[in-house]
Amino acid sequence: MLRMEHQPLLRGSSSPCKLPSWTLFLAVCAVGIGGTFQYGYNVSIINAPTQHIHKFLNETWSSRYHKELNADLLTFLWSVIASIFSLGGLCGALIGGSMAIRLGRKGALLMNNVIAILASILMGISFPTGLFELLIAGRFLIGINSGVGLCVQPLYIGEFAPKHLRGGLAMGTSIFLTGGILTGQIIGLRELLGGEKHWPLLLSSSCIPALAQLLFLPWFPESPRYLLIDRGDELSCAKALKRFHGSSEYRRELEDIQRECFALEGEKPRKPWQLFTDPAVRWQLITVIVMTMGQQLSGINAIYFYATYVFEQAGIVAEKIPYVTLGTGVCECLTALSCGLLIDYVGRRCLIIGGYLLMTLWCTVLTFSLTYQELYSWVPYMSMMCVFAFILSFGLGPGGITNTLTAELFVQSSRPAAYMIAGTVSWISFFTVGMLFPFIVNGLKQYCFVVFLLECFFVAAFIFLIIPETKNKSFLEIKKEFNKLNFGRNARKKETELYERRQLQDEFLKVSA
Repeated sequence: MLRMEHQPLLRGSSSPCKLPSWTLFLAVCAVGIGGTFQYGYNVSIINAPTQHIHKFLNETWSSRYHKELNADLLTFLWSVIASIFSLGGLCGALIGGSMAIRLGRKGALLMNNVIAILASILMGISFPTGLFELLIAGRFLIGINSGVGLCVQPLYIGEFAPKHLRGGLAMGTSIFLTGGILTGQIIGLRELLGGEKHWPLLLSSSCIPALAQLLFLPWFPESPRYLLIDRGDELSCAKALKRFHGSSEYRRELEDIQRECFALEGEKPRKPWQLFTDPAVRWQLITVIVMTMGQQLSGINAIYFYATYVFEQAGIVAEKIPYVTLGTGVCECLTALSCGLLIDYVGRRCLIIGGYLLMTLWCTVLTFSLTYQELYSWVPYMSMMCVFAFILSFGLGPGGITNTLTAELFVQSSRPAAYMIAGTVSWISFFTVGMLFPFIVNGLKQYCFVVFLLECFFVAAFIFLIIPETKNKSFLEIKKEFNKLNFGRNARKKETELYERRQLQDEFLKVSA
């Protein structure tokens, strides 16, 4: 047992630093560049070379079978190339939690880069070899990479971040995701790699973030919570905490991890199906599923679908629309950064509820403005304002807070399984929206936003009624809040048991000191 000096957690001598150390900041960057950045980047870059890939498919088919590729089959092959990414993401979400348990959080991310590099090679050589099947395989593999990254990155960051900075650091997930989208939009411009000659390089450029993470991430420690709770290695945990938090701050975090370890009583990492039968995490699981589905079904895809039409109606020429679309990427980045600065001051509930309510408002205004688009000359500009306002509201609320809350609602033994469930729900919702959205738009036209505004309002009401504020609370304190929902009258008994365990643990620490 590692010996510790038991001063009263330095409570009287210092307060937690309000800014992250350089080590914490650089660790988030090293994790993010090969994690959610890859997801945002690969979602974004596939849009630019659409016409060039269509031409490649036609030429390959003609040279291989000596006949033209009919329009229906072309549409089918393009749909496979575009949607196979979602199937890969679903597979990645299903294996991400298991990789994080077996290889560690850091080890899983490093291994994940091998998949990204292989995917980049396959997509890069698809054009010179004339094999569009390699393009499909590469998109599937990069989808797996993105699914694993979306699962493991917030898990890793949430576990090494101090609780008073956990929200801001966890926002690195959204900041790098939106940064990936914006970078993909820029690199995909026809003046850069979006032209006909360079699109294979555009798709294979996913290897650059992977190589960057392989270069920088090994310099940082493994998750301290994983080292102590999962591996039982207290010495390595203390060393990791010193690296992340500094010699003067690490004891506070170490004692918090020890309390959680003692409360879990050696419980092993759980499987996803075990969470569905455990009443102790019933409402946490419902919350994660509702928030994840709410994020994907909020209407953000409809906003991007209508953006081009709205910009055209505002008088922007078609050739300039890709550059205006960059403004939407800039909006997302700015709101992710703003959310990261505000989350540990304003709190999670205020931001996510406010975001959903603002999205409800903009959906309402946009429905009216699209309906009366040609009635007044100023209405198209109102629609354009609503597009940017909706994106700002999404980034400030559900786009940024959802992943952070998923990490906070579960203790160590349940967290990887929770991320597997959240990832699976997210990718299925993403795929479902992609399949059904064209039919919804064709059937309802601009009134599709009525569906989305009702969904946004429902999710806001659910969060207001169910989710407690998690700012500056330990994982055990958050679990205690949910015990009131999960056990009702028996919650007091559970709280008493937890208090007795903490007393025993404090006595144990004093003896070992």
